[in-house]
Amino acid sequence: MVIQVEKIMAEHELHQRAEHEEQYSYGSAFCNGQYVPIQEASVPLMDAGFLHADAAYDVVTVSRGAFFRLDDHLDRMEASCQKFFLENPYSREEVREILTNLVKLTGLKDAYVWWAVTRGPLSSASRKNPVLQQNAMFAFVSPYFFQADDERRTNGLEILISKHYNRISEKAVDPTAKNFHWMDMKLGLYEARSQDKDWVVLTDGNGYLTEAAGANIFAIKNNEIYTPDSGCLEGITRRTVIELANELGVKTHITKVKEDELLEADEAFTSSSAGGVMPIQTVDEVVLPIAPTNENSLAAKLHDLYWTKRWDGWLATKINYDS
Repeated sequence: MVIQVEKIMAEHELHQRAEHEEQYSYGSAFCNGQYVPIQEASVPLMDAGFLHADAAYDVVTVSRGAFFRLDDHLDRMEASCQKFFLENPYSREEVREILTNLVKLTGLKDAYVWWAVTRGPLSSASRKNPVLQQNAMFAFVSPYFFQADDERRTNGLEILISKHYNRISEKAVDPTAKNFHWMDMKLGLYEARSQDKDWVVLTDGNGYLTEAAGANIFAIKNNEIYTPDSGCLEGITRRTVIELANELGVKTHITKVKEDELLEADEAFTSSSAGGVMPIQTVDEVVLPIAPTNENSLAAKLHDLYWTKRWDGWLATKINYDS
């Protein structure tokens, strides 16, 4: 059985919340240059991030009081902004300080940390020339959450390959820049839920997998891992999985992956900051041969190694809650 991460987070002393003001019990936010309780946060109505999805964002997580791969997330956010011609009004060190302060305000030892750079408020001049807009940054921290609970990750997700919705073309919106253009994935999730499935995977419309909703997808065949090379976010957790697989002596192929290869896989899993490695039980109601409960499950091994190494301090940036 895979490590029961949610149970450990709820019960282990190293995950217990630090002292915090009651107003930050639900989370904290940074908006309009101010720290506020998350329930008081707001975005200006005329901000192009709200009106036009004109923004880049990223998510880093905290567990046992430490950021995981914070510098990698900061790097990716900077790259996303560059691809979308956005400029963060705050320096890298200021962003690091803002995110750290937000976590400390909540006292959370396990947290979901989100921030975005938007194009900023629209004006008659900036509608004609977006270069004139003053870009803005917003951020929030909330309790950590999983895309799948302990039971689902132990037994494996039941997923659907969408039959009605394709991933937005990378020729339209660059998927390597983390963005707000989620309607394809949201509609795919409604399709999956209508069939009592846990999650959805989208294709490029030509029979090749791109990514799951908010997650990368992996197929395992003959103890080798296959994951799409295009049409998807270059996930930090995806990178982590590839490094962990290498540590286990397992070869990973970053390549074109046909939907049939997922249906015919020995195992499969998704990866995301919201949960780490999430094993899959069925694809389009096809039961995969090696279940996560099988002692030989590579997906389960990767799941456990991910959390074990994180909690041992691998690639961690500790937060000083007393300063």
